[in-house]
Amino acid sequence: MDKILELYNSTLAFFGPSPYLKALGVLLIFGAIGLIFNFIVIRLLKRVISKTPAHGMVDAFNYLSKPVFVTFILIALVQSARVLQMPESYLAIVIAILRTIAIYIWVSFALKASKFTLNVVCMLGQEQRLLQKSTLPLFQNFANIFIIAIAIYFMFLVWGINVSAWVASAGILGVGISFAAKDTLANLFAGVFIVADSPYKVDDTIQLETGERGRVTHIGIRSTRIMTLDDVEITIPNSIMGNTMVTNIAGGPSAKHRIQIPVGVAYGSNVDQVRTLLLQICIDNQTVCQDPQPLVQFKNMGASSLDFVLQCWVEVPSKKESVIDEINTAVYNKLNEAGIEIPYSKQDVYIKSMPQS
Repeated sequence: MDKILELYNSTLAFFGPSPYLKALGVLLIFGAIGLIFNFIVIRLLKRVISKTPAHGMVDAFNYLSKPVFVTFILIALVQSARVLQMPESYLAIVIAILRTIAIYIWVSFALKASKFTLNVVCMLGQEQRLLQKSTLPLFQNFANIFIIAIAIYFMFLVWGINVSAWVASAGILGVGISFAAKDTLANLFAGVFIVADSPYKVDDTIQLETGERGRVTHIGIRSTRIMTLDDVEITIPNSIMGNTMVTNIAGGPSAKHRIQIPVGVAYGSNVDQVRTLLLQICIDNQTVCQDPQPLVQFKNMGASSLDFVLQCWVEVPSKKESVIDEINTAVYNKLNEAGIEIPYSKQDVYIKSMPQS
C-alpha cells in the first residue's frame, strides 16, 4: 500500500506544483485505471465465467462496466477536490453529492443485475423450484424493494440524516399496512407455497373438498383459476386453496385416469358372455386406453342382479364424463342385442283379503 501511495504521489508530482494541473492528473490517472479495469479485468472475468456451469451469467458483466468506470471518475473528483484544497464546508457538500451519484449508479446496476440473474435462474426450467415463471414478478419486486431500501439507508448516512426515527416510523407503517392487507398477504404467501410444494400444476384436473372440479388453467400469486366441465372458469383465492383438501386427479406416475362403470345383469345370464361383451365394448371405443388393459370384475351376487364392474382408463381426466356416456350407451344396446336382461327394482304386492264393502 505504501508503494502504491508513493507511486501515486510521484505521478502527481509530474504535473508540477499547480493544484489545477494536479487535479487534472488525478482525473487522468483514475480514468486510465477505470479503462484498464473494464478492458482487462472484466474481459478476463467473463472468459473465466464462460467456462463454468454459471456461463449464463456472462452477460451480467456488461452491466458492470459503466458503474465501475463512473466510480473511478467519482473517486478522481473527490481526490481532485482535496488537491484543490477546497474549504471543509464546501468539500463535505461536494463529497456528499458525489457519493449520492455513486449510490444512484450502483443501485441502477443492482436493479438490472438482479433482474437478469432472476431471469437466468428462472429459465433453468427445473420443476419443484420456488423461482418459476409465475413467481418471477414477486421475487423481482422483493429484490427491487430490498435494493432501494438499502440505497435509501446509505443515502441518509451520506447526508447525515438520523436513520433511527425513520426506521421506527417505517416499522409502525409496516404494521398498519400488514393489518390492512392481511387477506392479500395471505393469498400472496399461499401462492408462493403452492408453487414451492407443487400439489398441482397447470393442465392438471383437480377436485376441491367443496366439490368444484376442473382443469387448472393458471396458478398466480393471488389466485388459482380452474376451468370446470361446464366451460366456466372460476377463480379461487390461494389462501383457500392452501387450506382445503385438493384431489389431484391427474397426479401420480401417469396422467391417465381410471373410470369404473357398474353393470348389473339378471340371474341366469351367462357370466362369460357378459364379461366378453363388456371387454369388447372397451376395445371398440377409440378413447379408451388399451394399456393398461380394460378389466371386468364380477363383484357380487346382489339382491336382484349379478353385479359387474367395468374398469378402463382414459388418457385425459377431462374426457371421463364423455367416455362414461359412450360406454353406458354401448352397454345398454349390446346387452339388449344379446338378449341379456338388465334387471330393475320390482315390488310385488300380495292382497290377503279384500275389504268388505
